[in-house]
Amino acid sequence: MIDVIVAGGGPTGMMLAGELRLHGVEVVVVERDPEPTPVVRSLGLHARSIEIMDQRGLLDRFLAQGTKHPVGGFFAGIPKPSPEGLDTAHLYTLGIPQTRTDRLLTEHALESGAELRRGCAVTGLDQDEQGVRVELSNGTSLRARYLVGCDGGRSTVRKLLGVDFPGEPGTVDTLLAEAKLTASPEYIDEIGAEVRKTQLRFGAMPLGDGVYRIVVPAAAVAEDRSVPPTLDELKAQLIATGGTDFGVHSPRWLSRFGDATRQAERYRAGRVFLAGDAAHIHPPTGGQGLNLGVQDAFNLGWKLAAAVNGWAPENLLDTYHAERHPVAAEVLGNTRAQMQLMLLEPGPQAVRKLVARLLDFEDVNRYLTEMILAIGIRYDFGPGPDLLGKRLRDIELKENGHLYARMRRGRGLLLDQTGRLSVAGWADRVDLISDASHELDAPAVLLRPDGHVAWIGSEQADLADHLPIWFGTATG
Repeated sequence: MIDVIVAGGGPTGMMLAGELRLHGVEVVVVERDPEPTPVVRSLGLHARSIEIMDQRGLLDRFLAQGTKHPVGGFFAGIPKPSPEGLDTAHLYTLGIPQTRTDRLLTEHALESGAELRRGCAVTGLDQDEQGVRVELSNGTSLRARYLVGCDGGRSTVRKLLGVDFPGEPGTVDTLLAEAKLTASPEYIDEIGAEVRKTQLRFGAMPLGDGVYRIVVPAAAVAEDRSVPPTLDELKAQLIATGGTDFGVHSPRWLSRFGDATRQAERYRAGRVFLAGDAAHIHPPTGGQGLNLGVQDAFNLGWKLAAAVNGWAPENLLDTYHAERHPVAAEVLGNTRAQMQLMLLEPGPQAVRKLVARLLDFEDVNRYLTEMILAIGIRYDFGPGPDLLGKRLRDIELKENGHLYARMRRGRGLLLDQTGRLSVAGWADRVDLISDASHELDAPAVLLRPDGHVAWIGSEQADLADHLPIWFGTATG
């Protein structure tokens, strides 16, 4: 029996596969598409996802393939600078096309020992108390202890489970393409700047060699969004919106997306879990979608590995839904709000102007920026200091370099500034660093493998009460 089957080989699925392999879990990823998609839906990583890559030693690979951009202007495209003193060591957004992100995460998962089977779509599943059997489109079946559906907004896994996906249907569609333009760069920029005064879903970004990434409103909402638009449709919409088709030709790919907003009622059904777009879909405003899925995988991976390896505390797997469902609900809410602020009617435009003025207040700008970057997330671990439940940024240690470099193995970590504490009984799951940092105002912190602070204190007895909550029964 396989340990875990992951349905879907996109960024969420491959991030999860890499996390599971970090703990020696056997993983098979089944992906419907026979080849990687050329479609570029996401254009970058926000701070929390950058931190995740740093925590796992992957960041150098991503930096080599991307471009750093200043933080700011995320909320509904309102141009405002970054607030000062953001709680992260990575004060930039990394511009990197999704195709590169997909490739880097796939390479990492395969290097770690995950198996990827392309051209295999999930067609059926059933589960019992011991495991899950998955039927595949090639006529074969697999059995595993757990299954995770990372198979997108039209998730087959979610539908087979019968999990409801409530929300709102799309009201507008947008066309995306990568294609060559014959118009001059100056003319393209001039028309784009003029149109964006009233229509923010319009533009052409140069990619080199005469190729542009093109965004333009569609004429109507498509009945089947999986059917790509035609070149003629793209030309017609460019003319309708901007008065010219820029001489568009030779498309690399054509696609469309909508503004539907839906969230799975539950992220777990027995031995089956949902993550990424299979669990939530929303408009792309703020560039949060891919980041949200990667962060789902980061939350679920170590918990699922703990269950497979036999030390997961009771109800640990249930904390995945308890923690990530509210986070996605907040993202759905802020993307709804941003879409309203991008409408052209007088009412939404009046509110947009008001929000733009409010963003001049430092606290408002900070709140909305941290929300988009996902560095303001605080899981509910009960009463305690504000740091409890938050992830700890990459702080500098006096003798051991930077914190994230010590988290590469995906284990828990006790950072002890008192020099008196011990993780005896949990040393196979939790690392101990007795060190100091001028950036940490706490005697000691216990970090989960995802970097969130699970305990703050100085007493061994209190620590011993909290270690089992996240790391199970002591051994030895």
